[in-house]
Amino acid sequence: MSDERPGRTRVDRPRHPATPPDADGPAVDAPAAGYEATGAGERRDAVAARERAAQARDRAERAKAAAAQAAEAAEEAEAAAAAAESAHPPEDTRPAEPAGTAPAASTEPAEPGGTASAAHPPEAMRWAMRWAMRAGTVPAAHPGASTEPAEPAGTGPGDPGVDDEVRAEEAGVDERFPLGRPGRPMSMRSPFRIGFAGALGAGFAYLLYQALVSARSVLVLVIVSAFLAIGLNPIVSRLERAGMRRGAAVAIVFVGLLGFFALFGYAVLPPVINQASNFVDAVPNYVKDLQGNGTIRDLDRRFGVIDKLSQYVTTGDFGTRIAGNVVTVTQLVAGFVLKALTVLILTLYFLSSFNSIKRTAYRLVPRSRRARFSLIGDEVLNRVGGYVAGAVVVALIAGLASLVWVSSLGIPYPLALALIVTLTDVIPLIGATIGAVIVTTVAFFVSLPVGIATGIFFLVYQQVENYLIYPRVMSRSVDVNPAAAIVGALIGGTLLGFVGALLAVPATAAIQLIMREVLVPRQDSQ
Repeated sequence: MSDERPGRTRVDRPRHPATPPDADGPAVDAPAAGYEATGAGERRDAVAARERAAQARDRAERAKAAAAQAAEAAEEAEAAAAAAESAHPPEDTRPAEPAGTAPAASTEPAEPGGTASAAHPPEAMRWAMRWAMRAGTVPAAHPGASTEPAEPAGTGPGDPGVDDEVRAEEAGVDERFPLGRPGRPMSMRSPFRIGFAGALGAGFAYLLYQALVSARSVLVLVIVSAFLAIGLNPIVSRLERAGMRRGAAVAIVFVGLLGFFALFGYAVLPPVINQASNFVDAVPNYVKDLQGNGTIRDLDRRFGVIDKLSQYVTTGDFGTRIAGNVVTVTQLVAGFVLKALTVLILTLYFLSSFNSIKRTAYRLVPRSRRARFSLIGDEVLNRVGGYVAGAVVVALIAGLASLVWVSSLGIPYPLALALIVTLTDVIPLIGATIGAVIVTTVAFFVSLPVGIATGIFFLVYQQVENYLIYPRVMSRSVDVNPAAAIVGALIGGTLLGFVGALLAVPATAAIQLIMREVLVPRQDSQ
């Protein structure tokens, strides 16, 4: 039975009956012959399918060309019909008026300007009239029409600005679009659109860069506050799990933070002020002591160094400069205190509304990716918080060890030096070294053996901290490649100074987590 559908030719596969045995020889293997015939039939089917596909493509191309020709012919026919209707309007079939009677007054509304308009054509001629008006010509008046001057092109009844019906018809007004159907959008490849979008994007990027540069100091304070809030949130969460309300937990943590900074100020500022005052008072005595040095006496005989130095110290210029330096230092201290208060206030706000801020940030992510983004975000926050808590623990251990050592050797201001070691130990990589250098320098003013012993103590302690204390504390918080931590600290210190070095390690840990969970699987799947 043949396939009657057009464009397709059925190719029947040959059947393979068993070959009867030859009279003079063995029987032919019927399955083998059938397999060979089947393979030949499949090849013929493939050839026939390719031929049918080629024929279908040819028919489609011919149909497309015929459709284009038909569209062009239709447009030409419409243009010809419009031109013919505008050139030969229909005759006026109204009966002629009796002779000697005045023509009846027109019942049509008067046109603007007080001139009478020609009789309106039938509905079928409206499109021809509109075409003629747009072309700038006026159709010839039919018999019986008014002989008044024609209206200017574009102001007649076919003008959308005058005729409400024409306006609604051309705008495509309907229930869905009461103000007309929207026009076709501008092409995405339009040179004007591409150029305007590029110029707008470049201008916006420049303005954003200028805004970031201008607000750099404020952004640094916000970043530090957010960093502290993330680091203190695990403590607040632990107090919440113990049954305490979040407000009370935040208050306890914040009071503890304020107490630490108050203790630091009480321990550091008075010694610094006293030492500066004592140094200013002892400068004249230092100048007199220099006279006992042989080299200084020789220079004094040749150049009058002692006299000039004594005169400079005892005159008012020295005091004026010292006072100016004191004012400058006071301004710096006031600015530092103001920034510290700003950071504390922002930290309090961030810590009290930490969960709501986190939920709002997660809701900005599309719904399809929100679950995975939330999991990755929570892991990043937990690691950053764990790093801050671990760094604080390591710094407290270093400060306590320094306090015990400095107090045992009789080095002055042990509490202030211990707090300095605690603060500097929070800085990654170089913080512990900075604190050790400060304490060792003060110890050398006591005596040479005390200074050497203090230096050896800090060398031993840093090895214990690097290989014993730090790995145990940080094992559950962050896992950062040492090379990546060093590079991150260098980049952070170059960009933001002390704050950048402080944020380098947790930022590097977050970047490593995002790369492992997002970037690497995406690259492996390609």
